[in-house]
Amino acid sequence: MPKMKTHRGAAKRIKKTGTGKLKRAKAFRSHILTKKSPKTKMNLRKAAIVTKGDASRIAQLLPYK
Repeated sequence: MPKMKTHRGAAKRIKKTGTGKLKRAKAFRSHILTKKSPKTKMNLRKAAIVTKGDASRIAQLLPYK
């Protein structure tokens, strides 16, 4: 059976942590930032962990990660 291909879009956006969880960036941080409060923008800078339900789907996109 041939090797599976990694979904390149997902590979660029998602990293795996040391414990095996999937880490992602938060959305709503690219533009229209003037109406967002400094506290909101500060919290959007932090990375987020992919939820358990989504992690199983994303794991299929990243077979070798």
